[in-house]
Amino acid sequence: MIKIIRAHFSLLSATAILLLGSGLLGTLVALRAESEAFPQVIIGMIMSGFFMGYVIGSYLCPQVIRTYGHIRSFSIFAATGCVTVLLHGLIVDPFVWLVLRVITGICMLGMYLVIESWLNSVATAKSRGGLFSVYMAINLLALACSQYLILIYDIKSLAPFVLIALFFTLALLPIATTFIAQPEKVEKGHLGLRHLYETSPLAAFGALVSGMISGAFWGMGPIYAVSTGFDVAGVTLFMSGVILGGSILQWPFGHLSDRYERRLVIVAVSVLASILALTVFYTIESQQLAGLLTVFIFGGCAFSIYPLCVAHANDNVDATHALEISRGLLLLSGIGSTIGPITAGMLMGWFGAQVLMIYFAVIMLLLAIYALMRRTIGTPIDVAEQGDFVVMARSSPALLELDPRAEPDELSSDSTASR
Repeated sequence: MIKIIRAHFSLLSATAILLLGSGLLGTLVALRAESEAFPQVIIGMIMSGFFMGYVIGSYLCPQVIRTYGHIRSFSIFAATGCVTVLLHGLIVDPFVWLVLRVITGICMLGMYLVIESWLNSVATAKSRGGLFSVYMAINLLALACSQYLILIYDIKSLAPFVLIALFFTLALLPIATTFIAQPEKVEKGHLGLRHLYETSPLAAFGALVSGMISGAFWGMGPIYAVSTGFDVAGVTLFMSGVILGGSILQWPFGHLSDRYERRLVIVAVSVLASILALTVFYTIESQQLAGLLTVFIFGGCAFSIYPLCVAHANDNVDATHALEISRGLLLLSGIGSTIGPITAGMLMGWFGAQVLMIYFAVIMLLLAIYALMRRTIGTPIDVAEQGDFVVMARSSPALLELDPRAEPDELSSDSTASR
């Protein structure tokens, strides 16, 4: 691991710096919008803008990188991101913030693509798996740590937005000074939805649900925490607890999915997540410590759904189609993340902020029911024939090429799903 970090230090350090800013921005915008008394449904729309930008960026950003190269493209995305972050603090208006969130999402996706496609270009068949694991660990750890930065400044001041802009600027330094050779080009992402549902209906539905959960959590989670009586420090513990749970508990859930039929594990994890969400709903206001422990486990369940669905989809195709399927699932998750905050915001506006956990419980229960239905329809895959579970978080399409389950030969080909 140390050898991998040293060999790719500039790209990995840029990732960590970038995510410290990005993770802080989402929580800050939600809390600031709540303090400005924006309606819940408007906050949901604002927060969904980031994920809308992610989806749009999947189509726009590769062309920018092919045109200007990696270093100059990263500079374009980082500079634009700095401007949009600062404008959040200078112009406090819900419509303006919605537009800024979309632009920020495009910029973040662009910076992800630069770093991850660059990592792909220098990874070897031997190092891909290890590099993927290190990159995922840095992602999740930086996102968890970023939540504590909200405690430094008053959320109603310009200072936290300046801090985020500083992180975006600092991320430029390791990229601009790296000695790692730039890739020659970036392939356009083939997001392959055409045959995705026919190939693995459960994985497709699960990726959409996973996006709805994660989008609603990132967008409306801080507001929910405030509504249950947490101060800013408590919101930090709440958000980081869910993230850390999602980081740590993916391993045991993934291990179970490698030993038992994957669909049953998806059912079990979904039901457990639904029960935990209801438990949080009933207990967190009166027993905050127990509530924080419960959301830690809930985070492990909720964040495990997406990688479980990717693993299940890969069980249904040969390795030459794994990359296209994963790209399609990533797009579906992005669409779900756009829908999630809007839906949750509407419900919270109608019934109160506490309904967020009911929303999570219902969505996860629907996934469990659908997984059981698919188990009665589809032919089960023998456990011995299942592929390996890989701990992962949603990022850019370029990262999927580092997934050790993808065939190396596929990375240079335009494969099309055949079933």
